[in-house]
Amino acid sequence: MCGVVGIVEGKGFAVPRTEFMAGLAAIRYRGPDDEGVWSEDGVTLGHRRLAIVDLSPAGHQPMVSACDRYVISYNGEIYNHRALRAELDAAGVHAWRGESDTEVLLELIVRHGVEAALQRVDGMFAFALWDRRERRLFLARDRFGEKPLYYAMRGEGLAFASELSALEPMKALALRVSAESVARYFTCGYIPAPHSIYVGVQKLPPGCLMSWRAGEEPKVAPYWSLDTMAREAIASRRPIDMASAVDELDRLIQAAVAERMVADVPVGVFLSGGIDSSLITAVMQRCASRPVTSLTLGFEDPRFNEAEHARAVAAHLGTHHIEETVTAEQALAVVAKLGRMYDEPLADSSQVPTYLLSEMARRHVTVALSGDGGDEGFAGYRRHFATPALWERMRKLPARGAIRAAIDAAPAPALDLGLGFLRGFADRYGPGGSVSAAMKRVSPWLSATSLVHLHELSLEKWPGDEAIVRGARAAFMDAGAYMPECGFDQLCLHDMRNYLPGDILTKVDRASMAVSLETRIPLLDPDVVAFGLSLPVELRIQGATGKRVLRETLKRYVPEELFSRPKAGFTPPLEAWLLGPLRTWAEDLLSPAALARHGLLEAGRVRAFWERYKSGGTGEDARIWAVLQLQSWLAARA
Repeated sequence: MCGVVGIVEGKGFAVPRTEFMAGLAAIRYRGPDDEGVWSEDGVTLGHRRLAIVDLSPAGHQPMVSACDRYVISYNGEIYNHRALRAELDAAGVHAWRGESDTEVLLELIVRHGVEAALQRVDGMFAFALWDRRERRLFLARDRFGEKPLYYAMRGEGLAFASELSALEPMKALALRVSAESVARYFTCGYIPAPHSIYVGVQKLPPGCLMSWRAGEEPKVAPYWSLDTMAREAIASRRPIDMASAVDELDRLIQAAVAERMVADVPVGVFLSGGIDSSLITAVMQRCASRPVTSLTLGFEDPRFNEAEHARAVAAHLGTHHIEETVTAEQALAVVAKLGRMYDEPLADSSQVPTYLLSEMARRHVTVALSGDGGDEGFAGYRRHFATPALWERMRKLPARGAIRAAIDAAPAPALDLGLGFLRGFADRYGPGGSVSAAMKRVSPWLSATSLVHLHELSLEKWPGDEAIVRGARAAFMDAGAYMPECGFDQLCLHDMRNYLPGDILTKVDRASMAVSLETRIPLLDPDVVAFGLSLPVELRIQGATGKRVLRETLKRYVPEELFSRPKAGFTPPLEAWLLGPLRTWAEDLLSPAALARHGLLEAGRVRAFWERYKSGGTGEDARIWAVLQLQSWLAARA
């Protein structure tokens, strides 16, 4: 894995060499093995290399094509590069300089053009390509958004980088925080593409290619579409029995895992003992010629420790199992690093254990396979089946606006007394079974205009009508061009378009790259995802349980009793932390002076909520964590 940064200078935009090099140094952790800079006529491409395939100098970047026309700075892995190399050899391509996938990608572009090459590659990547003859810049990002890429136009020039931290030293960009993006952050818990935290800086969306040269506006267009793949997969649905579905899924996952095991450095696998990671570990062990290295992080707090489950799975499979237990002090120490580690605020508290797991893994391997992607592709979140059921009941309610107004106006004791029969609902949505807290939490959902809108309202980090960002309102995301008839399919696709790249993949990329660890995700292989979407709903969901076909596939490798248990998140004990050892840290970030320093937030509302939170029992850990992560991010750049 690597980091890229580059500039094309033009009228109104120039970057001193010292600032460019400072930007490249800012992402050194993405590639500690090598540094390269190529410069010509106002164009400078930089690269930090984490050597994975072909560790020799032949893989050095930026790399110039054999024909001298193109220069590439590339971050990622092309999993099918050996097959593509063989095809190029059959076509009579020049003698190769080395064994790197970078050279294969570059020569594939020379032979077929950028867009056609992108259609052929299977991988995770973000790259910048400079066409020296046409003086044109191309930026491209992988299909699902595993690897990040930002860009910004200023004057007649343009800058780009893997992370915003590489752009921040460039004074000519005059970066300033976007209040609208901060409002989006409190809606989603992340800032969705194409937006970024800074005004005038864009994220290249997943599956897109950007083309630009001086005097033009950037042209961004998809070279691959999740909507198109989903439409074709769903249209192709045919009756299929579970045994046949498991046969095909097993075959596809084996192929995906085998491709992602190819490296010239040690490779391991994250193992939590859950369905997805256990399946990837099992298939990896089957594909390997010797025991694979499985990596598990345990926690001292038994409420959050799944190490024993992972240990049992590893023992059954016969892996070389490595397990470490982190203390509360180690976990708490990470919190102070998050504001700098994440180049945009991210309100996902599982970022803490994800970093700790990556840090532990890096002491043993350079590449780790992960079970991420299974929840989005195969309906692993309870909301995928609970929210459609809730919407069917809610949409039929008369006078929803009046009901919401009554709930909002009613005193909490009155709700607890009058609606005590909703105790089961309260156990799900309210802290400590409080009916009033549950009703106040979900009352904004009554304003939903569609299933997807209800889905977004249920995930909002600062719910309700009291806007937290000064002068900006929450902006909900577009539902996408393709909307399947089945509500279950709608929510899975919505999460794959938005939550997967915006939250999950961002979290994994930044946490792993912070310790120079490459992660690979077999369940995001396009063939695996397309097959999952093609399956009838009943093969993915059974009652109130998702990922049915993944469960059945895992049974081929691991006894059901080793993995059949309620889904556990990767979430730390936030309330205990924030009201205990992290209280001083939180108080400093939420002080009137800290809130006033940037003037982005409605300080009175934040302070009032913090005071209620400190009294205990609000159950709103996600809300306060979102504020703290924004404040931490801002403080790291003060």
